[in-house]
This record gives sequence, C-alpha cells and structure tokens, in this order.
Amino acid sequence: MTNADIIFNESQRLAKEGIIDYTGKAFIFEDADGNQIEVKETEPIHTFAVWKQMGYKVKKGEKAVAQFTIWKHSAPKVESLPDESGEYVDKGRMFMKKASFFRGCQVEKMEVSA
Repeated sequence: MTNADIIFNESQRLAKEGIIDYTGKAFIFEDADGNQIEVKETEPIHTFAVWKQMGYKVKKGEKAVAQFTIWKHSAPKVESLPDESGEYVDKGRMFMKKASFFRGCQVEKMEVSA
C-alpha cells in the first residue's frame, strides 16, 4: 500500500468520524469486482513537511488532527554507487513511521521575503 492509499483511507475514516470535512465533491470509484461506488472527496490533510513544501506553515498552537503510520525513505549515509551494469542504485531503505497530519484551516501561507 502506498502513502497515497494510506492517506486516502485515513481521510475517509476521519471524515466519517467528523474529524475533517468533505469538500462537497464526489467521484465514481470502481472496485475490484467492477462495482461503481460514489466516494465523497475529503478536505486535504498533509504533514508539516508537505505543507511547508507547498509554501504554508502550521499556525502557532495547532495540534495535529490525526497521527498514523506512513512509509518513509531513509537516504543512505554514503552516496549511491553504480552496480555491475553501471546504473546508480538507491541504497536507502523504506520503513513505516508515525506522522502527524494537519487540515487546511490549521495552516497559513508563508510570507515571501524579498
């Protein structure tokens, strides 16, 4: 299961529990048996780092709406070296780590300094 799958499933659960909101939009999803299901879109939730990459900061005093485990990549301490074929291979590893998630109403646009 990818991080996108994990976050999608957790977002749906959080919305059903009333912790986050739906956007009012929906999309049709087809399951493995070919059945079409309407799925309501939830508001986006992201980690502190992802909000920061998008140019936002978490407002002072805000607490995460959820914590759950997602995949994290660890970079190798030594730069990747080429394998026998000359291709560079990522020597990092993937592991599960608990992450904290914030809603859009908990962040604000960062000021751009000139």
